Amino acid sequence: MAEFGLLQKDGAFADPWAGQLLDYFLPQRCSEAIFLRHHFLDGPCLRTALSKVAGGLVILGSTTVKLPQMAKILGAQNAEGVSLASVLGELVAVTGSLAYGFANGFPFSAWGEALFVTLQTVGVGFLVQHYGGRTRAGVCFLLLYSAALATLLSPLAPAWLLSAIQASNVPAVVVSRLVQAAVNLGNGHTGQLSALTVGALFAGSLVRIFTSVQETGDALLVFTYVVSVLCNGLIAAQVLYYWKSTQRFLRGGGKRQRLRQEKAGPAVDVMEEN
Repeated sequence: MAEFGLLQKDGAFADPWAGQLLDYFLPQRCSEAIFLRHHFLDGPCLRTALSKVAGGLVILGSTTVKLPQMAKILGAQNAEGVSLASVLGELVAVTGSLAYGFANGFPFSAWGEALFVTLQTVGVGFLVQHYGGRTRAGVCFLLLYSAALATLLSPLAPAWLLSAIQASNVPAVVVSRLVQAAVNLGNGHTGQLSALTVGALFAGSLVRIFTSVQETGDALLVFTYVVSVLCNGLIAAQVLYYWKSTQRFLRGGGKRQRLRQEKAGPAVDVMEEN
C-alpha cells in the first residue's frame, strides 16, 4: 500500500526540503504516527502541530503588526495620543523576549515575532520623536538602541543579564500600558493609536500563552504573555470605549489645533467685528 506521497517505506522523506519543512511543524515521531500509522488524533502531536501553526501565524502577522500604526502617524503628520514612554516600555519588553529566546535556543516559532515587533517599535519610537520636534534625539535613539541590541544578541551578553531583562518584561509591559491608558484617559480619546495594531497585539499575546506552554514550558515566558494579554486588553477596551470620541478628535484636526482655535476664538471674533 502506497504511503503518504513524501514518505518512503522506511519513513524517510524523498524530498529533503519538504522533509525539513514538515519536521518544523511535526517531530519525526509525530509525522510517522500520523502519516504511517494514521494516528490522526494523537494528542501530544496534535497540540505540537497546532502550536507550530499558531506560532507561524503570529510571526507572519508580526511582520506588519506595527505598520498600521506607523502609517497612521505618517498620514496625519503627528503622533498625538501616542505616548513615547509607553513605546519605550514596550520596546524594553519585546527586546527582552527577543534576546532571551535567542540566547536560550528556543524554537524561532516561539519568539520570532519579537524580532519583527522590535524593529517596528523602534520605527514608531523614532516617528513619535520626529513629529514631536526632536528629530536629533530620535536619530541618537536609533543608534544607541542598535548598539544595545547587537550586544544583547552577541556572545558578550551574560546569561544573568538576559534573565534579568526577561524578568523586567512584566513590569515594563505593565508600566508601558498603564502609561498609555492614563494618556488615553486624560485625553478622552485614543488619538493616533491604530485600532488594527492594538487588536493584533492583543490577539498575538493570547496565542503566545498557548505556544509558550507547548514549546518552551518556561514559566517566566508564559507569565509575561499572560500579563501582556491583560494589559493589551485594557488598551483594546479603551479603543472601543473611546471610538466615537476619537473619531470626533480626528475629524476636528487634532487636539492642538482645536485648543488653538478655542483660545484664539474671542480674539478672532473681535478682529472680524472690526
